[in-house]
Amino acid sequence: MDKNQSGIEFMKEGKLDLAAEAFHDAINENPDDPVAYINFGNVLALAGSDDKALAFYNKAITLDENAATAYYGAGTLYYSQERYEEAKKCFELAIKKGLDTTDNYFMLGTTLMILEQSTKALPYLQRCVELNPSDAEAIYQYGLCLAQLKMVEDAKTQFEKCVEIEPNHADAYYNLGMAYALQDNGEKAIEMFEKALEIQPDHEYTRNAMKHIEVIEE
Repeated sequence: MDKNQSGIEFMKEGKLDLAAEAFHDAINENPDDPVAYINFGNVLALAGSDDKALAFYNKAITLDENAATAYYGAGTLYYSQERYEEAKKCFELAIKKGLDTTDNYFMLGTTLMILEQSTKALPYLQRCVELNPSDAEAIYQYGLCLAQLKMVEDAKTQFEKCVEIEPNHADAYYNLGMAYALQDNGEKAIEMFEKALEIQPDHEYTRNAMKHIEVIEE
């Protein structure tokens, strides 16, 4: 087993020190291999050494400008640091360089949502759901995007799929309630809000929405 593969196995086992050592050896053996730098960057990211991880991702990109997973790795770090414009650019480059994965589409879609670019986010979240139709969180984010674009009935469909897969998804029930409220179905909206509160009694958005609905009902 080569050093990169050994390091990956150590990472799976949570042995980050041994993984770092293996990737360090891989770099020494082949200093022009971008994969080893990406792997070392992944270990550093898991260890919370963001700046060092970025340096390794950038080194991989210097060696191979088409190193798609390096762009993705850098994007996740920028995202965690709330540097969303930089994260967006990295995720877009990862796709351009050929990274066709649910994780990358999800991260780009959610980043665009945060940047209030829902129209741009929609196809990426849709693609993510197409690739993994059992991912409750991806389905939820796709529904949220549809809701923001005022495609309420389509959003409802996605929120319903989400709670079928993840019955304890309070946010999905809250948004289902909001969708029904927008369609003037107060009774169904309250039913959804009550389910959200059963799951998460301190869900403030739901409590506020319930008060508003009750006022209207009166």
